[in-house]
Amino acid sequence: MAGKPPLPHEHLPQVPSFTLESDDIADGAHLTNKHVFSGGNVSPELRWSGFPAETRSFAVTCYDPDAPTGSGFWHWVLFDVPADVTGLPTGAGAADAKIGVQARNDYGDKAFGGAAPPPGDPHRYVFTVHALDVESLGIPSDTMPAAVGFNITAHTLARASLVPVYASR
Repeated sequence: MAGKPPLPHEHLPQVPSFTLESDDIADGAHLTNKHVFSGGNVSPELRWSGFPAETRSFAVTCYDPDAPTGSGFWHWVLFDVPADVTGLPTGAGAADAKIGVQARNDYGDKAFGGAAPPPGDPHRYVFTVHALDVESLGIPSDTMPAAVGFNITAHTLARASLVPVYASR
């Protein structure tokens, strides 16, 4: 997308990729109301395979690089997902979820927060699963999303992303 900020992984060290799929979202497809903050506000189903054998845990993030903040917007930060978990059902980002540790998103909630861009051009929502070389990042859930991202990057073996879009009408 011309004139758009870079995607969050473009300036990070390159790592291998693996397969990330979803019955709820797809690259370049418009998010449904189910995943919009003022709609259903539920996280999408995600499933992954082909990650490195030495993976010890996963982190899952959703980031909007197009938010008019100067620093993007974190919609979901989930980490310490056990290595034997290879998918999350729709709604796994609820505040009472029991898989992994949810850090506070930029809405201020320890949960998934759906798309809510201002009217205008579509925003990109970068859903990424990070395969990590540690069982736990060893950080509390109150850690700020950017600091969680720093720790994720330091332990990333591989990552896979899906990037749907959404525009307010």
